[in-house]
Amino acid sequence: MLMPAKINLSIDVLNKRPDGYHSVEMIMQAIDLYDIVSVEKQKSGITLKCSHNDVPEDQRNIAWKAAEHFFIEASRKPWPYTDKGVSINIEKKIPVLAGLGGGSTDAAGVLIALNRLFNNCLDERQIFEIAKGLGADVAFFLKGGTQKSEGIGYELTSLPDFDGINLVLVKPDISVSTKWVYQNFDLNQPGERPDTDTLVNAIIQRDIPKLALGMRNVLESATIKRHPEISIIMEKMMEYGALGSRMSGSGPTVFGIYPDEKTAKIALSKLLKEYTQVFHNKTISRG
Repeated sequence: MLMPAKINLSIDVLNKRPDGYHSVEMIMQAIDLYDIVSVEKQKSGITLKCSHNDVPEDQRNIAWKAAEHFFIEASRKPWPYTDKGVSINIEKKIPVLAGLGGGSTDAAGVLIALNRLFNNCLDERQIFEIAKGLGADVAFFLKGGTQKSEGIGYELTSLPDFDGINLVLVKPDISVSTKWVYQNFDLNQPGERPDTDTLVNAIIQRDIPKLALGMRNVLESATIKRHPEISIIMEKMMEYGALGSRMSGSGPTVFGIYPDEKTAKIALSKLLKEYTQVFHNKTISRG
């Protein structure tokens, strides 16, 4: 199963709730950069193998947790199958700890694949509830395409497909902890906030330049302080013809939206001279 990465066309952090979570308003977009997730039944237990050495192959892996929670939920009613376990294999193509949702998309893939293997024994609501418990990005990947995300990330509103947009991504040789970024994000100094309604209208009108120029990510205010190279990459994206450039998620990956494939490929070739992990991708639709 091919499971896509995502970028954030905008991120706004509105407040910190009494429970410690942050209220956010984001526009999330799936892209054609994929991990390959394979799932097979086995008699019992969960086993997981991954092609990337830095990805844990035990209970620390969110894809493992997805399988664990699937079986817990499924066991609440009579289990008609002889197999009660799963073998998971993940071939990583999405960079790790990059702000692209690589772990979360694998978890979503496991949930989707397990439910298919076991004849849709859980309904859509049950699968979504499991995803919510694992993280907002997991919930997003169950839906895909272009989504407006609110609350603590689970309140998703599907937007018109914004597919086929040319992107260039750069993942610099640094790793960023989402937890650290939110701990160091200053709500009183967030930088320039996005106008989410204007961005939604740009998506509806498929006004790519308007969307690209209006993109904002307030988490940059925390991440760039520690990793100023992110700002440099954004500047290079613009110099090489991007209509707009932002950091995805909590970073460190930077993406640029380009007006056409030719311009994107020229930028790709230039950036490959300076960085190792550079990708030319496109936005994709739901399903």
